[in-house]
Amino acid sequence: MASLRGATALPRLFAVLILLATAGVAMPGARAEAGQVRGWTILSDSDAGADAVIAAAKPYRINHLQLSHEIVHDLREVREPAKQAQANRLTKAAHDAGIAEVAIWDHSLYDLDYYPAEFRTGPGGTIDLDDPAFWEWFKQDYREMLHLVPDIDSVILTFIETGARVERQHSAKLTTAEQKLAYLVDQVAEVIVDERGLGLYLRTFGYFPEEMERTIGAIALVRNPHVKVMAKATPHDFFLTHPNDSTISRIDRPVLVEYDAAGEYNGQGKIANAWPEEHVQRLRHYQTLPNVIGYVARTDRYDESRIIGTPTEINLYALARATEDPRVSVETIYHEFAARTYGPRAARDVASALSKSYEIVTSVLYSLGTNTANHSRLDYEPYCSSYHRSVAGKWIDPPVTYVRHGVNKRFHFWIDVVDHLSPAACKTDPTLAREAQYVLDRGWVTMGDHMTPKYLEYVLTEKDHGVRVAESALRDVVKAGRDLKPEHFEQLKAYFERTVLTARLHRAVAAAYFGYRIYVRDEQQRTTKMKRLIWDGLDDAQRVAEQIRTYPVPAAGGEWDWVRDAAEAAKYHDRISQGWDRYGGIAVPRP
Repeated sequence: MASLRGATALPRLFAVLILLATAGVAMPGARAEAGQVRGWTILSDSDAGADAVIAAAKPYRINHLQLSHEIVHDLREVREPAKQAQANRLTKAAHDAGIAEVAIWDHSLYDLDYYPAEFRTGPGGTIDLDDPAFWEWFKQDYREMLHLVPDIDSVILTFIETGARVERQHSAKLTTAEQKLAYLVDQVAEVIVDERGLGLYLRTFGYFPEEMERTIGAIALVRNPHVKVMAKATPHDFFLTHPNDSTISRIDRPVLVEYDAAGEYNGQGKIANAWPEEHVQRLRHYQTLPNVIGYVARTDRYDESRIIGTPTEINLYALARATEDPRVSVETIYHEFAARTYGPRAARDVASALSKSYEIVTSVLYSLGTNTANHSRLDYEPYCSSYHRSVAGKWIDPPVTYVRHGVNKRFHFWIDVVDHLSPAACKTDPTLAREAQYVLDRGWVTMGDHMTPKYLEYVLTEKDHGVRVAESALRDVVKAGRDLKPEHFEQLKAYFERTVLTARLHRAVAAAYFGYRIYVRDEQQRTTKMKRLIWDGLDDAQRVAEQIRTYPVPAAGGEWDWVRDAAEAAKYHDRISQGWDRYGGIAVPRP
């Protein structure tokens, strides 16, 4: 998006690197700083998947493992025998594999009805935080839960964005949200840290800058000196066009930085998702901060979506390799991974293909700098987060970006991108006013649908670019085929064929969808040319959707069902050809 990060070719450095590759590429670790956290997170409750991740950890010198989401999201879940057994089994397996610190996730407070009614005596049935008996019950509850997972070493605590938000509970003594949050943390720490001698990491999170300020303010009030922090490498969530998290440098505690190597919003490892440049650039920044103690990277996005053993594993390799050697180049990382995984003879072409991932995804799943995919899924509308909650401009001052991808133009995130790309309904969504009222106050986003032929041209130029780069990457793989093992060739070929199909589908649907909005809004634009553009998009989408439905190597399971995008495309066909109710039921006749 902001720069052409290794999109078209890698430097001539490869000629020299081939010699290094043939001598054997060492796994990361030889010079890594002692005591530094090198962590992975397992989200999926697949036993086979978790075992595969743990088995792969030793060569990467992983010393920290988090069990989260589908394994244990709230500590209370360990009361379920199956979850308790799995958590304990994986903890033992990790320790046996030499991983010193195993952490389990938790959120606090839980849902309000989890707590006995005798403590919900505040206004509106809220918890009375001034009642000492509540906190005694609360701490005993933690003791009992921790007793069920006796071998864990740490807890990762989300203390904001929880069920019964503590800041909404009653207290005459704790008068600010920050005070309530900090007091909650200290009560948890009294059991986890002081009594049990375990580690405690606080997860920072915020949907908008003011919310992040509240979180940072609460952490500053926590009294327990042994509590650490875990923060994402990007503010709010893992978007490629977001800046680094500027709050980390202001936290006066050890901070573990979390990376999403599995691409929650960016393809979830099912399409071209190799971007060492993304992770290494951020890692280099955080390595300069004295309070940062290491990294932890997500290894899957549910079910069988783990990236171990796939081309996307390069993201894990990049973090480990850059931790080991602060001077290693991104080009070296691409080539080393390609050589050690797919063989030195194929390394140049495979590395070239992988290096185009960032350019592809930021052209396909993003539109003019804002992510327009719903957790990687095709969903231009009605998913509104693309146009308010997930906009990188919330975290950038001034909120301006330069889009390459053939567009080569500077855009204001709100005045240009959101005001034109956002459907009218998303501008009246209360989330925009709640999280970015200033953009409305300043007139940066105005009511109504402002999609225009010029912005349609920008979007399609970008999508066309994504298709071309994806096709180029696939050609690289085909070229490398003669030097690849059959199983490696089939894996890489499927990886990039899915990428090409995804790029073509987004291009087709974007043409139909954004063109349709212009057609509906402006009667003068209801020309044969516009109808043809829309129907070309609908017809192309149908063809590509059928290729996706019948593709012989579908992606592994996970949150994003890649094949389901074919059904999503069919929805746009029906909405536009038959008339979409939210657009007055106006249909576009075939020209």
